[in-house]
Amino acid sequence: MHGTIFSLLKRYVQTQYDHSTWVRLVEHSGLTEVDFDHRNVYPDEHMYALVGQAAEMTGLSADELHEKFGEYLVPDLLYMYQKYIRPEWRTLDMLEHTETAMHTRVRAAHEGYRPPVLDVRRVAPDEVFIEYVSPRRMGGLALGIVRGLARYFDEEDRIIVEPLTSENGERVQMRVRLLA
Repeated sequence: MHGTIFSLLKRYVQTQYDHSTWVRLVEHSGLTEVDFDHRNVYPDEHMYALVGQAAEMTGLSADELHEKFGEYLVPDLLYMYQKYIRPEWRTLDMLEHTETAMHTRVRAAHEGYRPPVLDVRRVAPDEVFIEYVSPRRMGGLALGIVRGLARYFDEEDRIIVEPLTSENGERVQMRVRLLA
């Protein structure tokens, strides 16, 4: 997993709790590094260890933590990928174009970066169907990002996110609708 995600996870933990919580989380996860370099790629197992330990420390499930973290990530992700985003896009547009406008380019530009594959189909002007595909099994993160996008675009009271499968599979399906 890309080091930027670990750096953002660290900031998330520090924002929600404090720095000492991050240090304890890393220590209890059995990892030796407290800082992750945004230019490197780290084993997915590091993220699993951190999220698993965070679930144990907070009493929340890994899926809940993934969702909360996904929501938190959105402003940073939009900033990082701003050159690929059209200013007129809103939640459904972002979802529809994430794979082609961002993920495909990231994979091509950086060997070793493996964002999930998103098969997003606009099934109606106000609805998209998403299939998240990743061996990482972090569909909760994708679900959180969808909700974070709705919040970012001030549409959270009009966006309905309906998971159609379990959030922790390699293939996660969801429907996202914009209410009139």
